[in-house]
Amino acid sequence: MPGMVLFGRRWAIASDDLVFPGIFELFVRVLWWIGILTLYLMHREKLDCAGGALLSSYLIVLLLLLALIICTVSTIVCVSMKGTICNPGPRKSMSKLLYVRLALFLPEMVWASLGAAWIADGVRCDRTVGNGIIATVVVSWIIVVSTVVAIFIVFDPLGGSTAPCPAVGPHHLDSHESSQFLDGLRTAATSVWETRIKFLCCCVGTDDHTRVAFSSTAELFSTYFSDTDLVPSDIAAGLALLHQQQDSIRSSQEPDQVVSRPPGPSQEADLDAELENCHHYMQFAAAAYGWPLYVYRNPFTGLCRIGGDCCRSQTTDYDLVGGDQLNCHFGSILQTTGLQYRDFIHVSFHDKGISQAARYVYRRLINDGILSQAFSIAPEYRLVIVGHSLGAGAAALLAIMLRNPYPQVRCYAFSPPRGLLSKSLYEYSKTFIVSLVLGKDVIPRLSVTNLEDLKRRILRVIAHCNKPKYKILLHGCWYELFGGSPEDLPTELDGGDLTQPLLGEQSLLAHGSPAYSFSSDSPLESPTRYPPLYPPGRIIHLEEEGTSGRFSCYPAARYSVRWSHESEFSRILIGPKMLTDHMPDILMRALDRVVSDRATCISCPAQGGSGVDVA
Repeated sequence: MPGMVLFGRRWAIASDDLVFPGIFELFVRVLWWIGILTLYLMHREKLDCAGGALLSSYLIVLLLLLALIICTVSTIVCVSMKGTICNPGPRKSMSKLLYVRLALFLPEMVWASLGAAWIADGVRCDRTVGNGIIATVVVSWIIVVSTVVAIFIVFDPLGGSTAPCPAVGPHHLDSHESSQFLDGLRTAATSVWETRIKFLCCCVGTDDHTRVAFSSTAELFSTYFSDTDLVPSDIAAGLALLHQQQDSIRSSQEPDQVVSRPPGPSQEADLDAELENCHHYMQFAAAAYGWPLYVYRNPFTGLCRIGGDCCRSQTTDYDLVGGDQLNCHFGSILQTTGLQYRDFIHVSFHDKGISQAARYVYRRLINDGILSQAFSIAPEYRLVIVGHSLGAGAAALLAIMLRNPYPQVRCYAFSPPRGLLSKSLYEYSKTFIVSLVLGKDVIPRLSVTNLEDLKRRILRVIAHCNKPKYKILLHGCWYELFGGSPEDLPTELDGGDLTQPLLGEQSLLAHGSPAYSFSSDSPLESPTRYPPLYPPGRIIHLEEEGTSGRFSCYPAARYSVRWSHESEFSRILIGPKMLTDHMPDILMRALDRVVSDRATCISCPAQGGSGVDVA
């Protein structure tokens, strides 16, 4: 639901977000109250000392204050459990309860300060009583500081800007005032997201290209989230519901419905050969990450193996440019690929974005004559371009650019981004590019169109759910960790009668949102503003069998392998491995297992195809 409005501004927390923090505070407060009561009852006769009357008064008042706080927090928890995400009516008293709860912090802070002053005065009483009083003072200040930190976390820097936003219709959106207001919001949202991303990426450099990357990423996030009136927990609940919904739909499908467009015989014939090629070239794509990934994959021996290369001076046998710690990176490349120094002509660690990187490498290869030099040395070699993630996108674009001067070029793109090529380029790239995707990896499904589709589905599933948020999150966590049957939640897919919630789908969008057409019956049905984009080449899809999508204690997972159509990646799939399936070391382990299993599978029919290409 929309964030709560307190002190005249919107906060990044809803009235149904206080169940879990409230229960945790209740647990701490009750234990603390029992401890203080036990201390007072067991040692009150020892308070007959210098300053003991003050300490006795301190404990009695603290017990009363804690009892009042416990009652208030209990009421907050009970009220926060009522209603649903889109039915905040039963929680309309929450703001008043929070004002009462915040007001109780003033006497608590004053009493904690007095307790600290009295203890510092050197009260001469029993040591146990003194230590108990010190403990109560320390706990008081810990809770006060924790509350301040929590307030800082849920503080929405844009809350003051969004509060006065008027409810406008389509005819008002073109006005000069509304345009100015929306531009101001977009600028403020971009600034806030840029600050957040810089904070998360504090170890990244601050050169001009990095600043441009920060600004571009911040603009994407602010554009995506700025027109929704959801708090982070709403999005988490929506993702949990979507995961269960997707699994429910998938389990109800017939096997022939899962693969919408089966591959042709020619594609099946060379699957084994292309898998061998992917297994071979993935080590080159992973080597481009340099020493951090190599040390991560070899935690006990990695530093020892590349330590000598880090300390050696640069040789003149190859051109090594761009970046920091070049020799460490290059040493890890040698260890990962098993190549020698003489096998390299040019090594560059420039990393300026997908299209810029492709153009930069193209200019170096063609204009500087690097490729001509390479083929003059080894004319029998083939040109193969590889990359992982954003590097896969750059590799695919580079292969397309080099296709005319080098018609035999091949490209292997591992976990490439989806929003990369137009329809015509996608069809053109099928003849020389092979992409490999593992499981529910989000990056090959990531595009602006898919993000808009995900937002629509989140809004819809939230608006049509009649369960309170805390139950959704609890069941969602259990389902993500341990599996089980998806929760029987009413959605628009059930086809049954739904109880109309107080807030509808359109109310979850910020007033005046330019992303949807308000002239339609539902803003969720409005067409996308962006043209569809596609992943590069033919796609090999590796899917984990059995415990797919769940954290498993068994490292020896088994995988199914097949050619897939790009339409199977036209939606973002939700699951606990949607991020880990993108990691290069996870993909390398999956490839190792697949190739090993297919090599030892005696019952598998022999398939045609050439051997591994030689780079």
